[in-house]
Amino acid sequence: MVVGSYLMGFAPAAFAADVAPAHPVRNTTPAAQHDRPAGHGAVPAAAAPQPEIISVSRHRLSPAARAEARLASIPGATSVIDAQKVLKGRNFTSADTLSFQPGVFAQSSGGGDGIRLSVRGSGIATGTNYFRSGMLMMFDGLPVTTPAGTPYELFEPLGLRYTEVLRGANAFDYGGMQLGGAINYVSQTGYDAQRYQARVEAGSFGYVKEQLSSGGVFGKFDYYISATNSYRSGYQDNTKATSFGLNANFGYKFNDRVSTRAFFRYRQTVNGYPGYLTRDQILSDPEQAQSPYYAWGAHRIQPGTKYYGSMTSIRIDDKSKIEIGGNYQDAPIDIQNTASSQIWGYKTIAGVLNYDRHDVLAGHSSDTQAGIMSYSDIEAWQRNRIRVSSVFGGAPDGMLLRNVKYGGTENYFHLRNNTEVAHNLWLTAAGALAFIKRTSDVTYPNRSDLHTSSVNFIPRGGFRYKPDSHVEIYGNVSRSIQPPNDWNYNYAGSYYNAASYPLQAAAGENATSGRLRNQTATTFEIGTTGHYFHNKWSLTYYHSSVHNELLTVTTPESLAAGTSIYGNGSPTMHQGVEFSLETELLKWSGNTLSLRQAYTYQDFRYKHDAVFGHNSLPGIPEHFYQGEVHLDMRNGFYAGFSAQVSSKVGASYDMTYFAPSYHIYNANIGYSWPRRHREVFVSFNNLANTHYAAIVVPGYQAAGKQLSVMQPGDGFGVFVGASIGFN
Repeated sequence: MVVGSYLMGFAPAAFAADVAPAHPVRNTTPAAQHDRPAGHGAVPAAAAPQPEIISVSRHRLSPAARAEARLASIPGATSVIDAQKVLKGRNFTSADTLSFQPGVFAQSSGGGDGIRLSVRGSGIATGTNYFRSGMLMMFDGLPVTTPAGTPYELFEPLGLRYTEVLRGANAFDYGGMQLGGAINYVSQTGYDAQRYQARVEAGSFGYVKEQLSSGGVFGKFDYYISATNSYRSGYQDNTKATSFGLNANFGYKFNDRVSTRAFFRYRQTVNGYPGYLTRDQILSDPEQAQSPYYAWGAHRIQPGTKYYGSMTSIRIDDKSKIEIGGNYQDAPIDIQNTASSQIWGYKTIAGVLNYDRHDVLAGHSSDTQAGIMSYSDIEAWQRNRIRVSSVFGGAPDGMLLRNVKYGGTENYFHLRNNTEVAHNLWLTAAGALAFIKRTSDVTYPNRSDLHTSSVNFIPRGGFRYKPDSHVEIYGNVSRSIQPPNDWNYNYAGSYYNAASYPLQAAAGENATSGRLRNQTATTFEIGTTGHYFHNKWSLTYYHSSVHNELLTVTTPESLAAGTSIYGNGSPTMHQGVEFSLETELLKWSGNTLSLRQAYTYQDFRYKHDAVFGHNSLPGIPEHFYQGEVHLDMRNGFYAGFSAQVSSKVGASYDMTYFAPSYHIYNANIGYSWPRRHREVFVSFNNLANTHYAAIVVPGYQAAGKQLSVMQPGDGFGVFVGASIGFN
């Protein structure tokens, strides 16, 4: 509709939090990000009001669109993934959720939740381990990351409203100081869920996944609860995977200024472990498991991880608000992958406190945030026992090989200000203090104590400039810090090898703790985002100078222990380009043919290493592209054809051994009933049945040999799904 209005001191941007913009681009008015009246463009009180004609939509912004507008005040690369779009196809793991995100390399293998996840080189050489490293992972603004890293079994992709991806130092406002940035998974609530909903997916490799959920609003109270169950017999031998999970939250609005929400998540998983293959094994027969893991019945169990959290928002006045929240996690792990078992117990707590304020200084908008994020171990330990006695010279099964206690805490105090210093030009100044502590106490077979602590200052500065209504330019210079995970110290340096009975340590594992240093980096970033003539784009270049990079390497001894060696590298350089483009190719009678593309260029290398010189760092591809042509019909029919292209991947630090490049093609067809919560789809994955390595955990030196350091992606598969919901 068209509305004529005398805008008494309010710019059209002031409506951005309530109505949909003409184009889905970054909202560049800081005030609008906080649902406050915009300072930019406001008419001085002494000036006469001017009549103005504006166009607004009848519908309010979706939760994902509101999140995109809020993140627009950040002078750097961010994106928001709307769950409604992801639900139009298979939702197997978080790799499905994170597809088509520039700068994000997310791959799954073997049917488990431990996907290979790297952003700007975070965790570059880490495989499908028990904890993810190099990024802050969150549920609803609360950290899931702990001093051990991030336990991955809770990340069920169903039951989300949207996902925020903040690459690199652009996660600063959340307290994300690590090189890769942060990913924030935001749950559905009773305000955006059907009262009753059921979904089922099924297909190749014995895959079945079911979800039942319910949500609703009763006065000031709302709730959402989702239960999921999945089974997969596996594409590769010994990759059977099962899971069961619950996701619930309950909200209450005391009044217009105060609201609170409580969260609960529970998930248990069992995943077979196939080991790693060589390049030729993957190219010839990717369905095989590496010997002897099949004979051992190697598997990994998360017997039941529990997450309790809450977040309370208090709007003090029209200019300021406080958010305070915390969570508790209990994450037991039972790893039966190798000849020795690893039993872990982790209980952690975390908390956040954020104060946001909007002011108008000399006629210019100014937004300030002060925050604290903290997470600590309450109880953390690991025990290793013999499970295949023949490997240990006849030592009895169940014999204790090692006992370790871990500890750690991280506290981040961060302060940031965005000020519009001139028309359409915002400057950002920020700084943080990080207090980091780690302990590793080996009590058996040798007594070894390791305690480290550090205080670190992390500065950040940036700008945003909008030369016209279609284009925004941004840039920043930022510092990052990444401490080792608490358990990394016990896998640092050279390995202790037991040679005789009685054993002193498991083969391939340290009997004592090693020394590691915090990884730090200084990153320069510049980019642009905008829309023009049916195109929406995002383009970013970054360059990071990294010191003490935390790297991993596999050796025959470490593979026998089912892990990797952790250490600090010599100075390295990370640089890359992250580009996305969404194009409306054709539109007629309510029907749309569109093209979306995401391209990532990654150049990570040593600066002057004594052994490897200026070699590139192995583990992830230099070039990675995803593209999809998508048709949406007004009658509810939709179809898409997509491609995923990867360059070869270094599989050894001497860069003489590579996983081959690959092209993967997929198709998706579905129907969504208009104005009804019903949907069916069929997905065809890896149409050409390409044999390829999805995950590479590099070895040290190939020396002309093929190393077993790769895990295959799935072959050709067909998957169908249906969802029905009603109120």
